[in-house]
Amino acid sequence: MPFYKEIKINSTTTAYFWKISEDTEWLYENIQLNENSLSRLENMNSEEHKRGFLAVRMLLQHIGYTDFNLVYDTFGKPHLIKDIQKKSEYSSKQISISHSHEFSCICISNQNIGIDLEKRKEKTLKIAPRFMDICHLENLSEEDKIAKATVIWGVKESVFKLKNEKGISFPNHISEAPFQLMDKKGTTYLNFNETTQNFQFHFEFVDDYIFVCVLSCNTE
Repeated sequence: MPFYKEIKINSTTTAYFWKISEDTEWLYENIQLNENSLSRLENMNSEEHKRGFLAVRMLLQHIGYTDFNLVYDTFGKPHLIKDIQKKSEYSSKQISISHSHEFSCICISNQNIGIDLEKRKEKTLKIAPRFMDICHLENLSEEDKIAKATVIWGVKESVFKLKNEKGISFPNHISEAPFQLMDKKGTTYLNFNETTQNFQFHFEFVDDYIFVCVLSCNTE
């Protein structure tokens, strides 16, 4: 299946989704990859991982970029570059990437961002006490508990991607203000290295998946 949908988070932030039904060969034949991406692809053993990786490049192509505009810093964080001839010059546009099973997603913004895409699974609820305050799950149906635990996992994963710093612990350093599933947004806090930062998060339900986007806010 080609491009699936886009979700506008705010006036300068948009997420794009690809629902993967193509095989690896078709995806590979329909995009151009830089040398680094070719090397990474060759070292992947999982076909699902390969398809997710290639679908991300299809999304870049869909919105007017190519794989040659995408680079990774020494910490593994993705960036867009303004001019493919000047690889050290990052674009003012920020990018975050996620893929899970049959979906790949990228988000482009003027703000620093982190995103995560997760399939709703009972396993996430089972391990919830390991990564979150379970008071968030009080008085909810089983289905809503799974959804909310998945949102909170996505929030923490997205904050981790946005900050990209070693030592951040999901249960010890990242917390969330109370929110309802119907809100589709909320506030999360990172208490790390003697500073507190707060971030706004937004989430959407995409088929049986939950998409989370965390946006930079301010420092207290």
